[in-house]
Amino acid sequence: MEVVLADALLARCGDPCALLRAVCAPLSAERAEALRLLLQRLAAGGLPPPPGEAEALRRAAWEVALERCRPLLRGGEGAAAAAAGGCGERLRLARAARGALRHCVQLCGAPLAARLARDALAELAAGGGAGAEAAVEALAAAAPRLEEPALVARCVAAALALVREEGEGEAAAALVAGRLLPALGGNGAALRRVWEGLLGAGGPPRAGRALLALSALADALLPRGPPGSGPGPDARLCPRFWRVVQEGLTERDGLSRKRARYLLKRALDLSGGQRAELRCPTDGGDESSLFWWSAEKNEKLMLFWETYILVMETLEGNQIHVIKPVLPKLNSLYEHAVSGEKGCWLFHPSWHMCIYKRMFESENKTLTKEGILHFLELYETKPLPNSLGFSEFVIGPLMDALSESSLYSRTSGQLMGACPPLGMRLQKFLATYLMLLPEEQKGSFLLKFIQKMTSRHWCAVPVLFLSMALAYIPACKVLGTEGLHALRDVLQCTMITHQILLRGAAQCYLLQTAMHLTDVEKVSLPEVANFLLSLRPEESLRRDTMLWMELCSWLQVNDRCFGKSVTSDFEHQETSSLCQYVRSLVGEYLKTPASERENCFMPDWFEAKLVATVILLAADVEHMRNKYSGKSNIEWIELEAFLNPLLDVLMKLGSNAYIPTLKTDKSLQLLLKLLQTRSLKCSNTQDDGVLFFIWKSLMTAVESILEFVLRRLTTNELSTLGDLDRCDLYLALIPEIVNLCLQVSWKKVPSIKNFILSLTNASIRNLQERNCEEEPKLKEQIKKVASMASLTAVCEIMDQKPEAHLESLPSVDALKRFISFFQFNEVLKKPLYIEEKSSLCEETTSQGWGKIVARYVRDQWICLRFILNSFPILAQEYEETSEMSLSTVERSRKILESALEALTILPSDKVLPVFDCMKVLVPKLLDSVESLCIEAFDLAWKIISSLSNTQLIFWSNLKAFVQFVFDTEVLAVAASAKGQAYAKIKEIIFKLIDMSTTKTGVFNVVLSHCCRSWVFPTVDERSALTNAFLNAGNYCELITEACVFGTVFRRDQRLTQDVHAFIENLGEKCAANVVTESTNRDDHYVRVCAIKFLCLLDGSNILHKTFMEDIFIKLLDKDELVSRSRTRYYANSLQHRIKNRVWQTLLVLLPKLDQNFLCGTLDKVFQAGFGNNQASVKYFIEWIVIFSLHKYPQFLDKFWDCFCYDEEKLKTSICTFLSVLSHLDIVLQNTSEKKPALKKALIVVLQWCFNHNFSVRLYALVALKKIWGMCRMLHVEEFEALTPVIESSLQQVENMHGTGNARRNWQRIQDHFFFATFHPLEDYSLETIFYALPRLSELAEDEWISLDKFDRFTDVPLPPTFQWYHSRMELLDLKPSDWSQQDMGSNSVETDSQTEWADVQKKIIPWKNSTPSLDLEMVFQDRAAKLGKSNSRLIVVASLIDKATNLGGLCRTSEIFGASALVVGSLHYIQDKQFQHLSVSAEQWLPLVEVKPSQLVDYLQQKKTEGYTIIGVEQTAKSFDLTEYCFPEKSLLLLGNEHEGIPANLIHHLDVCVEIPQQGIIRSLNVHVSGALLIWEYTRQQVIKQKQQK
Repeated sequence: MEVVLADALLARCGDPCALLRAVCAPLSAERAEALRLLLQRLAAGGLPPPPGEAEALRRAAWEVALERCRPLLRGGEGAAAAAAGGCGERLRLARAARGALRHCVQLCGAPLAARLARDALAELAAGGGAGAEAAVEALAAAAPRLEEPALVARCVAAALALVREEGEGEAAAALVAGRLLPALGGNGAALRRVWEGLLGAGGPPRAGRALLALSALADALLPRGPPGSGPGPDARLCPRFWRVVQEGLTERDGLSRKRARYLLKRALDLSGGQRAELRCPTDGGDESSLFWWSAEKNEKLMLFWETYILVMETLEGNQIHVIKPVLPKLNSLYEHAVSGEKGCWLFHPSWHMCIYKRMFESENKTLTKEGILHFLELYETKPLPNSLGFSEFVIGPLMDALSESSLYSRTSGQLMGACPPLGMRLQKFLATYLMLLPEEQKGSFLLKFIQKMTSRHWCAVPVLFLSMALAYIPACKVLGTEGLHALRDVLQCTMITHQILLRGAAQCYLLQTAMHLTDVEKVSLPEVANFLLSLRPEESLRRDTMLWMELCSWLQVNDRCFGKSVTSDFEHQETSSLCQYVRSLVGEYLKTPASERENCFMPDWFEAKLVATVILLAADVEHMRNKYSGKSNIEWIELEAFLNPLLDVLMKLGSNAYIPTLKTDKSLQLLLKLLQTRSLKCSNTQDDGVLFFIWKSLMTAVESILEFVLRRLTTNELSTLGDLDRCDLYLALIPEIVNLCLQVSWKKVPSIKNFILSLTNASIRNLQERNCEEEPKLKEQIKKVASMASLTAVCEIMDQKPEAHLESLPSVDALKRFISFFQFNEVLKKPLYIEEKSSLCEETTSQGWGKIVARYVRDQWICLRFILNSFPILAQEYEETSEMSLSTVERSRKILESALEALTILPSDKVLPVFDCMKVLVPKLLDSVESLCIEAFDLAWKIISSLSNTQLIFWSNLKAFVQFVFDTEVLAVAASAKGQAYAKIKEIIFKLIDMSTTKTGVFNVVLSHCCRSWVFPTVDERSALTNAFLNAGNYCELITEACVFGTVFRRDQRLTQDVHAFIENLGEKCAANVVTESTNRDDHYVRVCAIKFLCLLDGSNILHKTFMEDIFIKLLDKDELVSRSRTRYYANSLQHRIKNRVWQTLLVLLPKLDQNFLCGTLDKVFQAGFGNNQASVKYFIEWIVIFSLHKYPQFLDKFWDCFCYDEEKLKTSICTFLSVLSHLDIVLQNTSEKKPALKKALIVVLQWCFNHNFSVRLYALVALKKIWGMCRMLHVEEFEALTPVIESSLQQVENMHGTGNARRNWQRIQDHFFFATFHPLEDYSLETIFYALPRLSELAEDEWISLDKFDRFTDVPLPPTFQWYHSRMELLDLKPSDWSQQDMGSNSVETDSQTEWADVQKKIIPWKNSTPSLDLEMVFQDRAAKLGKSNSRLIVVASLIDKATNLGGLCRTSEIFGASALVVGSLHYIQDKQFQHLSVSAEQWLPLVEVKPSQLVDYLQQKKTEGYTIIGVEQTAKSFDLTEYCFPEKSLLLLGNEHEGIPANLIHHLDVCVEIPQQGIIRSLNVHVSGALLIWEYTRQQVIKQKQQK
């Protein structure tokens, strides 16, 4: 109509130019639209201008373009008027101006286009803003008619610049893509320049912008004609185009992915429609083309790409239940992608990598894990050709994904300690993949793989499992020096974690990797040795472990095969043996350059560790070689040669004072490292041949060493700060030499005693010297520090080596006197550095003066600790001679005050000996100076709480703190007074428990110490034992809280625990398990300790008996408190766990309690049974009741009273008491008169057999079956009258049949472990209580405590005679299965794996459709025919829907819109209250038909024959849009299941699928909402048709 009006107006007006000018002034939105329409008709030639007026028309168009349209676009004339009309008016005006400008260019041609382009380019160059948008619009109008090459190039450059612009240029880029680029695409010259700019050698813009531009140019780049027929290049033939598309498919931005899929679909539709023959050139010499098409394989290609796009679109859902069923389609992609005949890729493997990369980068970690597992399976299941792209993908995206720790969690079916699936798959994948690689690629791949492990911060768990996977690769020589260095770098990365066991295990696997994969001919022994030094002996590589023996074997096998070192002296040999290397190394190590002046610094310990390690390795290799050769007498020739250079130096130490300091330092460092070596296997050093020979050889130099050390420590030879490091070296040697003499030769002990005597006396003299000068000299202060450190070493030796009997030395008496009257916390004044020493030495030393003073004060307290522990009555024998004679208490008070002062001045890592001294002092002073002791508690706690985030020193300080505060005597004295100290200790208990919830292991230290000191006191006196156990009663909160301790772990904590358990299960195979100290910091060990403590108690001991009864009452109170705080609690919640732990502990205590106590507490147990308990708690309560009644049958009357309450109280608990009756044979085992009890039981249980609740009836019938069986066995005549009734009832139950789950539930409750297998007496054991029963009652796995943990926790040992330990195997072999749970997939329909998905669902989840019984035919209600209300021909089929709420809503909707019938899976739904609530009686006015899901296929076929169109409501690859679909009159609407949609087996029976267009992110509507939308759309269309017919 508009066109007709425009043509009429132009025809009536003889002068088009005048008409245009008339329309332009003034220019409103309506006039602008009219102007656009007139220009459009003139440009289209609808009414040609009269002859001679064409030029005038062009001038008029030129004028309109430059003077009207351009100002409008810039916001000039007319814009203000439009602004008054609002946003809509402005948009109309701008849209009309754009159109008019485009038509002006069509009328004026290239000159106007050039003018507009120049103006627009000038505006763009001047700056952005609103003018930029107008300039782009002008360029878009001009672009198709531009002819001047320079101008075209400038336009293209401007467009690409806007596309590339980052930051706030997003709007401009979108405008360019929407307006300018399509216009440039219509200009052949411009299109080629745009193409080169986007994908040329200059580098494309980032993928998102490139895809934006390519999508805008899709019509030009993907032409409809034959390949190469378009105005520009065919994008399908450009490898760079496909690389951008692939990059877009994996972009994090969803819009970029959508654009990439659009371009791919566009190319596929075009290729399939053309049946083209094309092949994109290979990119960089790859083995296959990125894209190709063949008319011959058109159908197969379409099938491959449709499946590919389906997978990529499904991944957009980001939901694992939707995506997982599609993963098998990946396998079919590989089948199509690989040529079986040629063994090569038909489709470039990078397309597959896009799918995996998309999964790896998903926010859903479960999807990431599934993607990784599927990728790792490839090389196990598919014979894939080698591809460089695969290797790059493994090193890149795969390893990036593998760095996420949470992926290494166990699956739900795996037991604690099992290797996670990802760990196992990694092992198989790496081994398989590496074997398939060509030999020349293996080394480079592995090197890149290992280097990737060092390129980012990896957590301990991924490093561990990747290291394990590397270690399991079959041996092959592929790594050289660079690989060894990379492995060493990974070792450094493992040191970051504070998880010692994980760190150690990773080190073990990395060493095995080095042994399996290193080409020894490419590495030298020095490089191997340097690598070995990166391993920590206390965590992984230690003598006598399997790993050490494996290393020795590897060195022996490859001896003389290692490459030559560039520094080797054996120039005449191509290779060097291990022994030659070690001899050379020792010689070089002890060699000192003659020209080097004395150095104040200690040499680095690295060299000494290296030399000691290789000496031991070479010695063990020699020992292994001799052992294999069958030599009985080993002469240790090589080992002696290694040690001789060291012995030569050591023998000269005492006599030659001119040996260079560097040489003495190195020799003593090496000596110390050799002496510190211990044997793991041999408790006696003499049994270790290598070690004993080393020690025996070193014995010859003992006197020389001692003489040297004594001279250095007691004279003035130590004079600089650097010398303090040497002092530490000398003092560290002394205990090792003492140990050496005690182990090898007692003949040297007198020399030791003389040394100790001289050292002690000289040190005391040095410390007693008083300096008269105001400013002390450095040399004097260093001497004092060294002397105090020497006394400290002496005290520690006497404390640790009592067998040396050093306490009898005269110097000990002098030491005691000196320490007793020493002024503690004496600090050393900082000296003036006036002596001409090396300034470099003093400035760069690691020991600042503050550290030196702290060490000096700490050493004082170490000496005092020795005196206090060795001589409890401090300085008593010297009181009379002292001028300041003080009582022992007063002296102790003074020392305690000094200790408090020390805690304030010492750094936290130096307070350990102060805590030890306070442990001795506080018990003596708690009565007299309680306030001072409380101050000590507070200050000590403040230090401990401040250290809680410090891993290295926290645990040792915590242990000392616990030993001090929870000392037996401290606890006893505080409890006897019941004063402030008693309250303070209890406060500290709860503070420690609170700390342990965030720092695992704190409570373990406290509880372990207390339990050991209470049950196994250090003093053997009976009074000490009594007093010690009294503490347990006074501080029973500790045990009570321990019995229920344990938090609900975070996911990362559970993962760490799982990995720890996995490593521990490896046993000796992993050296970390052997060499790392067991810390017992698992939260389970708190409860294990408490339970083992309770197991040790003796019911005949009155103290033990009272304590157990008190604990029993407190635990019952705690259970009641939890029940009151939350009447309803969820399975595996903290409340559930606490209640479960309470009843586990009560069950442990039960056999130790006597009848009188149980008589008073059994009522509380029964009351607990009345609560609404979770299954595991219910079983424990039932077990305790059964056990109590068995032991004391006289309590049966109390039990019968439980059935006398009203039904309201019993409704949640009656099943508990009925379960007890099902074990009546156990209860009555000790009863002589069983008949009265059976009679009472039968009367009680019969009334519950008729309860309205099905579960109650089942429990009652189980109990009835048991009781009646006992009656029959005992021939109870009183019940003969009831025999027919009871037996017929039981027989009816056994033979019940019909619909529902009644029969299955009856069978399942009888098969349930509590009734079928569990025996309350024979199964009474720790394993049943803490492992078997929690497992069978489906408690969370972190609540299961295996017997291994009871065995591993040795702090509180159980006696060998302890009998209640193991469960019966019958119980352990059972699998968790509760009768009340619904069957999961027992009758599920298996989908046909052979059926191809012609119309595959987009929204797919695993189908678990249970098939109802097939013997029931369809039932139609008679009422459906009688109603006759609806004229509609729409049938709504909802048989797949199983939620009553959705069915009720659909029923109401169907009735309102007049559906002819609603088909449901069962008519029982209409009785449901939720259905009726939503249907509001609609079921009474709507015909309802029952068609079970299994009968749907037949029903749909029948309706098809009646002329119905079967319409599925489902999102599929070929669905019709609801807004575009026209419903037939006879329509059958099939609705899918709420979760599964329409099953795949029904999709084939659909005539059409209809989907609802969606704009949001969520991919599916509620089924009732979906159905309502389609019912309304059908109704709307039918109403319109009826109106049209009228």
